[in-house]
Amino acid sequence: MEMTNDDETVKISSFDCMDLDDNLLRGIYAFGFDIPSAIQQMAIQPIRQGRDVIAQAQSGTGKTGAFLISTLSMIDKRLHEPQVLIMAPTRELAIQIYDNAVGLNIFTKFNIGLLIGGGGNEQSGGDKRFSESSQMVIGTPGKVFYMMNKHYLRTDNLKVICFDEADEMLTSDFKAQLYEIFRFIPNSAQVCIFSATITEETLDLTNKFMNNPLRLLVKKEELTLEGIVQYYINVSEEQFKFETLADLYRFLNINQTIIYCNSKKKCQQIHNRLQQNNFTVSSIHSDMSQQERNAVIQKFRLGNVRILLATDIIARGIDVQQVSTVINFDLPSKKEIYIHRIGRSGRFGRKGMAINFVTKHDFNYLKQIENFYATTIEAFPDPTTLNF
Repeated sequence: MEMTNDDETVKISSFDCMDLDDNLLRGIYAFGFDIPSAIQQMAIQPIRQGRDVIAQAQSGTGKTGAFLISTLSMIDKRLHEPQVLIMAPTRELAIQIYDNAVGLNIFTKFNIGLLIGGGGNEQSGGDKRFSESSQMVIGTPGKVFYMMNKHYLRTDNLKVICFDEADEMLTSDFKAQLYEIFRFIPNSAQVCIFSATITEETLDLTNKFMNNPLRLLVKKEELTLEGIVQYYINVSEEQFKFETLADLYRFLNINQTIIYCNSKKKCQQIHNRLQQNNFTVSSIHSDMSQQERNAVIQKFRLGNVRILLATDIIARGIDVQQVSTVINFDLPSKKEIYIHRIGRSGRFGRKGMAINFVTKHDFNYLKQIENFYATTIEAFPDPTTLNF
């Protein structure tokens, strides 16, 4: 299946020209959107018109806004049952989507429910009462399926179901659960999937549950984010990575940084060494409770912590506008994750920098990443020439 845009795509360059409800328009402008991003120009109207949509757009270009604005505009305020279901692969991403939805909903005042594991359902008023009021439901597959199976989440009046980070949602980890969820979805409901990367396998799977979808896709070579410069540093051996990291902070005036490692153990080891060197640092990984993760991300957003060490648990989903630099202490284990990691910097057109630590054993893999995205990752230059 060729990954190209459908010829029928029409771009609408102003929110005022989308025939949106006045209160939703007020919410859009109050939220800080001025003009629609490229994906918003292409995706909002087809979704509102009832089309199934497959939308691929780079991280930080407004795809969350695209599916939230379009689906909020479809809610019938007189019907106090779930009409929109949005699912995400992680709790962090579901919470972020929920927060954005609440912001856009400030004047429309629809009832929006959050369904995640780990005690995150305070907004729903308890499991049994959940479906009595929520008109838009945002959640993770495990909790959503639990609520459907218990008949706490009514689906009779669902108009649309959206998947964010669809390539992750359609992996083997979630696939069986999603098939079970679709048993509860009305045949009339439209299906929309969004992601920064959409594989051929994902596209093949969509044939099973989508109806003649409109495809808004970009080529792999166009995925590397504009405004993010990419570098590698030859550290030769694994043991030299930490000293290289310390040198970077000596030479560069870096603002908020996310440093990615491939294991929880290494994450903690670097955390401890940075603290010993008087850096203010936090870590986030899957062994932490949801409350602990939320607290860490909140501190990072507020700027109380300047360095966040992370595993791929937040390669997708975290949106902190002030992040200027992403450091891959380890190259990601999968090439597809690379674009999600570096996309945490340079959000919505801002300037960003990605730095990759590369041992002598990593150069072939680095070349594979370059070839996969048809991009160039350059050797790190003299630090005095960088304006960061």
